[in-house]
Amino acid sequence: MALYYDELDSPIGRMIIIADEDKVVRIDYATVSSADSRKAWLGRYFPNVDLIHWPEQVKQAKQELLDYFQGMRQQFSFAFAFYGTPFQKQIWQSLINVAPYGETTAYKAIAEAIGNPKAVRAAGGAISKNPISIVVPCHRIIGSDGKMVGYNGGLDKKNFLLTHEKNCCQ
Repeated sequence: MALYYDELDSPIGRMIIIADEDKVVRIDYATVSSADSRKAWLGRYFPNVDLIHWPEQVKQAKQELLDYFQGMRQQFSFAFAFYGTPFQKQIWQSLINVAPYGETTAYKAIAEAIGNPKAVRAAGGAISKNPISIVVPCHRIIGSDGKMVGYNGGLDKKNFLLTHEKNCCQ
């Protein structure tokens, strides 16, 4: 099996976009030669995969991300697919539905959105494994005390994304 990728220079660093034949399957803060977490993820869901540099396959996603960083896009229209456990997929989908552009919400709200208000820690664990950065807006999730906590890309990136969205909404 083959997956296709291209890299994107963004205001918060180099990113990689990976797609199968039809859909984006991962957007990561990394390059093709880095990111151990991405390599482990690929091994789990796509064993023995060939990763092929093919910019055309991710052209739309790349352009939409560039538009986002330029303040010209708040929602994404390219197709993507989740690879994870059923619980993770439920959490990731809820991020799209519960965390609107330019706003923040707490981990508790995500747990409540899936009908399991006691699953706050489990929701946090799933959020930390979000494979579609920015598009699935895990950067909009904050602690119940209003503080910024955890982000796979680092709190500096989370802060940048939240500030960017806040400034674009004014």
